[in-house]
Amino acid sequence: MNCPLCTKESERKFKQNGFWIRACLDCRHHFAELDNESGHIERVYSDNYFNSGGAGYANYLSEERLLKARGYWYAKKLAKYAKAGTMFDVGAAAGFFLKGMCENGWSGKGVEPNDLMANHARENLKLEISTGAFEKIETDEAFDLVSMIQVVAHFIDPMTAFRVAEKITRQNGLLLIETWNRESLSAKLWGKHWHEWSPPSVLHWFTPDSLKRTLESFGFTEIKRGRPSKWLEASHAKSLLKYRLKAMPLSSITTKTLNLIPDNISLPYPAEDLFYAVYRKG
Repeated sequence: MNCPLCTKESERKFKQNGFWIRACLDCRHHFAELDNESGHIERVYSDNYFNSGGAGYANYLSEERLLKARGYWYAKKLAKYAKAGTMFDVGAAAGFFLKGMCENGWSGKGVEPNDLMANHARENLKLEISTGAFEKIETDEAFDLVSMIQVVAHFIDPMTAFRVAEKITRQNGLLLIETWNRESLSAKLWGKHWHEWSPPSVLHWFTPDSLKRTLESFGFTEIKRGRPSKWLEASHAKSLLKYRLKAMPLSSITTKTLNLIPDNISLPYPAEDLFYAVYRKG
């Protein structure tokens, strides 16, 4: 199987959740081997993904305050590089991040594959969120900012997605990406047990440098990278930990301990395996 980024040959490294994790022999990009891409988005990002825990969310709608706050945080960061303008949010879910950006001067729209979430954004937040896959959108509009917060790791075909992003980004416009760092200390320490080796939801594992090289081929130049401020609802954090630790020794004791934590408090994300980067087109 060829690498989706550089098209060179790849090799199988290890299995996770029944899926092979492959590594490119040339650029070293890591990606999941999918036997059946047909219907993948509908299967993985069903309503259960946002409400049933496991590798997804225990209750996505309960994280509105935290996700809007991330919009505020990123709006402040981006103010150093551009005035607030129009934006397109990829994988907008229920629109909370986009709403936070809009409350800080931006305006725009987005796309989300799950109709339940997209409809929440339309009905409750009055945002223009369409239902569908970003790679298949058709528009002649161009935006000052395209945002991909926790999205690029989920694309079946990231190169097509980056091609679409280049098309809808204005000259000198910005591309904002937040994703996981495969070469982080946390990923190295946990090895195969790193929580983000979680196909079929997560399909690609980038590094800051590999993402930079890939986007340079589409005319984007990195102007900033860093570690984002991220908070989780306790119910979400507990669900993720239980999912990842269920096959490990003493998991029952760990589960009982986690149950002592109230669901409705906010917890800072403690690891350093998450990064963001800002790119300028042209």
